Amino acid sequence: MKHFAFMCLLSTTLMFANTIPNPTSSITAVTVFSSGAEITRTVKASLNKGITEISLQQLSPYIQENSIQVSGLDNTSVVAIEYAINHINTLETTQEVKLLKDRLKALNRHISSQSNLILGYKEEITIIENNRTLGNSTQVVNLEKLKQFATYYRTRITALNSLIFEANQELRTYKEQKKAITKQLAHLSAQDKIQTGALKLKLESNVRTSLNLIITYNVTHAGWFPVYDLKATHINKPLHLNYKAHIYQNTGINWNAVTLTLSTADPNVNNVKPELDTKYLNFTTKNYTSTSAVRNYRYKYNPYVKKISGIVTGRDGVPLPGVKVMSPGDSKNAVTDFDGNYTLTNLHSKVLVFSYVGYKTKTIPIHSSAINVTLDEDLAVLEEVAVIGYASKKKKQEQQNFDVNIRGTSTFKQALPLYIVDGQHVETSEFEKLDPNRIASLEVLKDATSTAIYCSRASNGVIVVTTKQGQYTSNGDFVNEGITTINFEIKKQASVVSNTDTTVIPVDSFTIPAHFSYYAAPIVNENVFLTAKIGNWQRYNLLPGEVNVYFKGQYSGITHIDPYKTTDSLTVSLGIDPNVVIKRRQIDNFKKTNFTGQNKVVNTAYEIKIKNTKTVPIHIVIEDRIPLSQHKDIKVEAINYGTSSYDAKKGLLKWKSQIAPNQSETYPFSYTIKYPKHKRITL
Repeated sequence: MKHFAFMCLLSTTLMFANTIPNPTSSITAVTVFSSGAEITRTVKASLNKGITEISLQQLSPYIQENSIQVSGLDNTSVVAIEYAINHINTLETTQEVKLLKDRLKALNRHISSQSNLILGYKEEITIIENNRTLGNSTQVVNLEKLKQFATYYRTRITALNSLIFEANQELRTYKEQKKAITKQLAHLSAQDKIQTGALKLKLESNVRTSLNLIITYNVTHAGWFPVYDLKATHINKPLHLNYKAHIYQNTGINWNAVTLTLSTADPNVNNVKPELDTKYLNFTTKNYTSTSAVRNYRYKYNPYVKKISGIVTGRDGVPLPGVKVMSPGDSKNAVTDFDGNYTLTNLHSKVLVFSYVGYKTKTIPIHSSAINVTLDEDLAVLEEVAVIGYASKKKKQEQQNFDVNIRGTSTFKQALPLYIVDGQHVETSEFEKLDPNRIASLEVLKDATSTAIYCSRASNGVIVVTTKQGQYTSNGDFVNEGITTINFEIKKQASVVSNTDTTVIPVDSFTIPAHFSYYAAPIVNENVFLTAKIGNWQRYNLLPGEVNVYFKGQYSGITHIDPYKTTDSLTVSLGIDPNVVIKRRQIDNFKKTNFTGQNKVVNTAYEIKIKNTKTVPIHIVIEDRIPLSQHKDIKVEAINYGTSSYDAKKGLLKWKSQIAPNQSETYPFSYTIKYPKHKRITL
């Protein structure tokens, strides 16, 4: 009986719980991941004693339910959190979208009216044509009456056809306008939505109270990707690199004047570590092939890439013709040409699949408009063994000095600070609480703390200092480097509209010392490339992304940055220089084949000729190769690598030269291959 009374009391309490149907709330902060975003929404609510239900409507329908968190509860407790899709209420549209939809409705009325008018004109013509018989078998129509009828038919039919023509012209104009507006609405992602998100919070409080709740949740249909502008003014001057974030979101809710953070994290990645079991060998009648591991692609899908071109090569750098390039989501295919080039347009898929007989199939996320791919030979087909090496990245030693950036002055190096205000030392925590008007002077003392500081001079000359652990960009945005991610906390508030556009946010800019040189590998590409080699590139916090290259103020094309390589320096290709010409040819009078006993001997020689037609000298690196043997019966002998440096383990030749203006250089090399004469090898 007591239990029954308690249940009745509880149900009565819930039944008569306070309800706040649509409290004041707003999005105040957004953390944008490489795929997805975390939304921080603040809610003001006044709670009576007991249970209060807070209902938030008109939310994004793309909220990930398991990510919802509530804070700012004070002494209240959460009874329940419910998230559901509302199929009745639709998301609010902007004024621009409303005007476009009103115009679309008016156009539909005009189109309907003109169509009905044309139908009426045609019906009148049909009636006239069906009743044009004059008289009958017993009555003859006189000539005067016949002329009158003929004049009427001719005049009316002509008038009706003219009216139909004019109506069709107007109808065509209305349809073109409708098509344009429909495209614009699609561009604004303003299709009529049939669902919204609804969140209900049931809170219990022992006293009457007012709360400033903070609700965080993750949403899909959002993300960001980096794009760089790389500007080179001269090959003897530093590079200028502008780092920009392209943010997109189609969550249905605009982000207006929010505190924005860009994070390199991806919460949608499977973070569960794999389990490795014992492998047992046994005889079998079936020919099984081993499966490859899940590859570590750090490239992220870029939804704004609609055209892709690139080149497919093998591990030896030789272009592969006939490689099938597939876009599964579009059912579109391309095949590489003789030089390994391919192009695909109007893509909506998230990945490209590259397949070729004798090579492993490779799947790459669509991350750039220029994707070059290297395919690996299929181990099962070639019966070879591959050894995969894992490189370890050595964590660079933290610097002892930190940048202190004072707006309006230059950046200088200084070891880090205690604060002196009015002649007294002030701890960091207390300094931030001070009224800036009380600060008469500030000094930065050496060897004080390990906290970076950001200083800004106010209009009254007072220096206001905030402290945070980390570093700052050239824009004054805070860079927070976590264990596995990097966050850029944007100082200025930003707005990102929910549509198909991207919002560009400047992240950082650098003046980068670089070593410029030319590079050529004529065995795989008979072009000479200008490259910039960047040292200590880890400090720039770069991500893989497209680079728009500008040389001497002119746009020269697109390249790609991949900072996750394990090399000590980062080399960026700035494009082809047609003023430096290179040719590789086989020396015919040296090539000869002879037989010695059971062996076949092939003598081969090549020469590389390069000419600098520029008015300035150039530094160039040229690479070629000598084949290596993987079988004891195949011998590579009499190697003459000329003036190059030769890596015998890899079979690579490298020339480093400086070529004067309007001068040519020639680099010869040769080798001999001996193998059984009844065998065949690929030369």
